[in-house]
Amino acid sequence: MGSGIKKDAEAVPKPRRLSPEASRLAALEAARALLIETGPQAVTLKAVAARIGRTHANLLHHFGSASGLQRALAEYQTKNVCTKIGEAVEQMRGGNMAPQKLADLIFDSFDREGAGALCTWMLLSGNEDALDPIVETIHALVDDIAEDGHADENLHRLTLEMVLLALGDSLMGAPLSASLGLDRAAGREIAGKRLEQSFLEEQLKQQADNDPE
Repeated sequence: MGSGIKKDAEAVPKPRRLSPEASRLAALEAARALLIETGPQAVTLKAVAARIGRTHANLLHHFGSASGLQRALAEYQTKNVCTKIGEAVEQMRGGNMAPQKLADLIFDSFDREGAGALCTWMLLSGNEDALDPIVETIHALVDDIAEDGHADENLHRLTLEMVLLALGDSLMGAPLSASLGLDRAAGREIAGKRLEQSFLEEQLKQQADNDPE
């Protein structure tokens, strides 16, 4: 009987030892999954630790507090989304993606992937500083994809328009569109048409700049 217990104990797999970077990444992926599945209120140090088989103390070491975890998650998610959007913008400029697809990508990041709910939760929790990495990452993306760099005010205005549209849609798009008798995707369609208009204006400007006098 004793040998059987010993064998069972030996059969229990030990938690895999991860590097600090890998452990932090695993925690952020778990936090992201909790955000999408349950909502921002579920993103706690205890819940994330339980999901990845780590201790509460281990998560404290990486993030310092629950607000630190939320801030890190916001930065991690925004960087991932902005990378996808940057690639999508290049595809759209090359004629390989429709503007509506880009609009859907932006709206999905705030709605289905929980960025809108996370922003609201952090603000209501008094964790306003956690929005800084979101704003800074979006700003860096805009400067990177802009034809004229930071001086491209038109792209700055378009970015503000898209983010506010997507954020608002994620929070109250469903009840408001239903109340107005509109399809649930109406907000996305408005954003898609606005992106298409902006893309056409950009093409016309480039053609005018390239045409000899």
